[in-house]
Amino acid sequence: MQHFLVTAVTMAIVLGVMILIHEWGHYAAAKFFKVRVEVFSIGFGKRLFGFRKAETDYRISAIPLGGYVKMSGENPMDEHTDDPGEFLNHPRWQRFVIAIAGPFMNVVLAVGLLTVVYMVHYEYPAFVDQPGVVAYVKPNSAAAQIGVQPGDRIVRIAGVENPTWEQIGLKVMLSPNESLPVTINRGGQILEKAITPRPITSSEVGSAGWSPEQSIIVADVDAGMPAAKAGLKEGDEIVAVDGRPVHVIDALIDNLQETKDRVVDVDVVRGNQHLTFKLQPVLADTEDKQKRYRVGFESTARMKVGKLPMVDAFQRSLEDNKRYSLVLLELIQKMAQRKVSMRQVEGPIGIGSAIGHAVTEKGWTPLLGLTAGISLNLGIFNLLPIPILDGGVILLLLIEGLMRRDISLHIKERIYQAAFVFLVLFAVTVIYNDIVKRLPLGS
Repeated sequence: MQHFLVTAVTMAIVLGVMILIHEWGHYAAAKFFKVRVEVFSIGFGKRLFGFRKAETDYRISAIPLGGYVKMSGENPMDEHTDDPGEFLNHPRWQRFVIAIAGPFMNVVLAVGLLTVVYMVHYEYPAFVDQPGVVAYVKPNSAAAQIGVQPGDRIVRIAGVENPTWEQIGLKVMLSPNESLPVTINRGGQILEKAITPRPITSSEVGSAGWSPEQSIIVADVDAGMPAAKAGLKEGDEIVAVDGRPVHVIDALIDNLQETKDRVVDVDVVRGNQHLTFKLQPVLADTEDKQKRYRVGFESTARMKVGKLPMVDAFQRSLEDNKRYSLVLLELIQKMAQRKVSMRQVEGPIGIGSAIGHAVTEKGWTPLLGLTAGISLNLGIFNLLPIPILDGGVILLLLIEGLMRRDISLHIKERIYQAAFVFLVLFAVTVIYNDIVKRLPLGS
């Protein structure tokens, strides 16, 4: 219960700050161009409390799923006058700046937060920036079907030359059931192949079935499961099962499916000690809602720790935000083309779960990094060319600029009505998927 309350409060603070920054961007730009701002609201719906200063009502509203800045004359369906304080009486370029200022501030926040994280302390799995050398191929996987072998090096995938494992993972994740060209170097021999990742987990992300070499470090140990009963502890490194070395968690999982409930010897390194535990796997549920033989622990890879000077941290933050933005745009494009499932989009429950996990990690940099990611998502989403969103306003302004006249109020009214229905349906779908992915009987 305490963890839930901490997560809920942290989530409210994180989302509140991002919404505040976003709306402040619109507000500051509007004030700069002398557009009258009537309402600055965090949340939608009924006004709960706030204060009025000069011409603006600063308020907290009942529905905490966003916020808005209401400017005089902003709504095309409202009655308009020649008042210079009205939004529509300003030049289109000024309205463009006001519209883009909100998403821009979210991107600035993302870049700033990541810069701080990279300056102070950041951790990442040691394998993600390593070349794509395959350490393990899951039996009957997409990689196994095209003949990928341990020791193969992926030198090109979907146009990316000499990819790291992070780049490989992103390409595969966003391409379920989609054929990807892949070039493999096998001992100097170049092989041209095509792999079709399979959708896995309730989010239906793509999986190739190949894995990099990575240490198996015990993270959380499930109470009452064989690992806990035998005495495994957080931080233990598993190095062998029944005398056979294991360097990939998938290899360990597949090994347990073969041995089933037979007792296995698990060799562990704990500090300077080499220990052996006898574990009897049990058939239990997994996160992807399947029954598998498990010993009851979550694993993590060996981590690298970084700390950069300010200029280098800022440069890396810019590069990472640019790369993540392109990944987001690719995801949106593939969803529009129905190549990936809407289940890859996380809603309020998924965001809350991620925040709750970040809160439990050591230090405050994991939460800052997650906040940066959410802020970037919010900025990119608001730039989509959907009327009502900032991107829709920008699109209509560009169309009107090319036409050299305003779109008729009747057409705008119909456009906004259709956009509102679309956004409501989108929100309902995301929340529904959010719930279904976490139901015991979900798929």
